[in-house]
Amino acid sequence: MPIYDYKCKKCAHPFELLVLKATVVQCPACKSKRLEQLLSTGIGVTSSGISAANVQKARQRYAASKDVKDKKVAEVEHIREHQNEHH
Repeated sequence: MPIYDYKCKKCAHPFELLVLKATVVQCPACKSKRLEQLLSTGIGVTSSGISAANVQKARQRYAASKDVKDKKVAEVEHIREHQNEHH
């Protein structure tokens, strides 16, 4: 799973991001999607523990993202409307 270095073009915040299939790539500071992908140094330490921790952290950020929350709220509203129509 690739970890990329970015710098936000809006607020100049540098950060690393573990990019999974469904990752929304945006600045963690200002939420801008105007980013510059930086050249990686290629230096990295990895182990199964570090990888698992990085994946868990990325999944937590994804689950906490506004897009996911909005989709879950819309899904709950749809289920409630469906239940009200059929009861």
